[in-house]
Amino acid sequence: MAKTLDLVPVTEWGFFTLPRPMVIAGPCSAETEQQVMETAKGLADEGIHVFRAGIWKPRTHPGSFEGVGTEGLKWLRKVQKEYGLKVCTEVASEKHVYECIKFGVDMVWVGARTTANPFLMQEIADALKDTDIPVLVKNPVNPDIDLWIGALERLNRAGIRKLGVIHRGFSTSEKIAYRNAPGWQLAVELRTRYPDLPFFADPSHMGGDRKYIKELSQRSLDLGFEGLMIESHCFPSCALSDAKQQLEPKVLGEMLASLLVREKDSSDEDYKSGIHQLRAQIDILDENLLYMLKSRQEISRKIGQYKKEHNIAIVQTSRWDSLLAEMVRKGTEYGLSEKFVTAVFNAIHEASVQTQNEILEA
Repeated sequence: MAKTLDLVPVTEWGFFTLPRPMVIAGPCSAETEQQVMETAKGLADEGIHVFRAGIWKPRTHPGSFEGVGTEGLKWLRKVQKEYGLKVCTEVASEKHVYECIKFGVDMVWVGARTTANPFLMQEIADALKDTDIPVLVKNPVNPDIDLWIGALERLNRAGIRKLGVIHRGFSTSEKIAYRNAPGWQLAVELRTRYPDLPFFADPSHMGGDRKYIKELSQRSLDLGFEGLMIESHCFPSCALSDAKQQLEPKVLGEMLASLLVREKDSSDEDYKSGIHQLRAQIDILDENLLYMLKSRQEISRKIGQYKKEHNIAIVQTSRWDSLLAEMVRKGTEYGLSEKFVTAVFNAIHEASVQTQNEILEA
């Protein structure tokens, strides 16, 4: 069971105002003072209150644009003064944290590569100790929920109570439309464990292309996420990094206005009555599922014993392949996706194999 986090509600951070969702926007990288100020003005005109810009950019290959460094923090301070925006940037080391504190940065976030490194996370947590700076933690590059939780715990143990997370998807070698695999189920699991933790989606990095930003933003809001972090640039085609996934401020404003924000709950009595009845039906079905799984496991134990007595290998590949294909076919008839049926029956099969293996080794 996950440990409890000691959190300050996001509504008390003093950052975000209505209308929902909470939005953080700005360029992937701060490139020039003019670019930063022009983008910030455009976003302020669209009602954005929190401005983001990368000052130090972790890049895969040396020689790529790796950010302007500390000089860019002066521009963020100018954004604060001239447009009244809160400003935030990514930190990946103790030095970055100290520089941000010195220049009065309002909030920082930890990138996906840094989240996956416990040494760096501890270094950042120690540097942030005794500060009141909110910290957002992106999911690690790979879908490892324990690394994500561990990063949050290190920060919380250092006294950081204004904590949130950013879901930006996971690296994958598979050919998919998006830059990163969404992996919504892992974010949902984290949300289940920490319901008070504010969740932001990063559709820019998840999609890798501006044409996917709206659909990914809407999906995250449908899941109940509180906010969005979206990359915006005054001239996206000229951006020095991630040009393909950035939106002009005006286009961003139009996109945000088109999103449908879901309510977390309703006081409407008809809704409460209807949802209660539907959930009661789900509860009964879930109990039935558990009973059937228990019954199946009991038969798996008998099969394991029978195979042991007759010196037969546990896994019969040809039978399993045939069974899975038949279940996928029947599932399709019931309107269930192949991916869903395959995932469910693979999990059931793995449990059955484990049960039979325990009997064989007994």
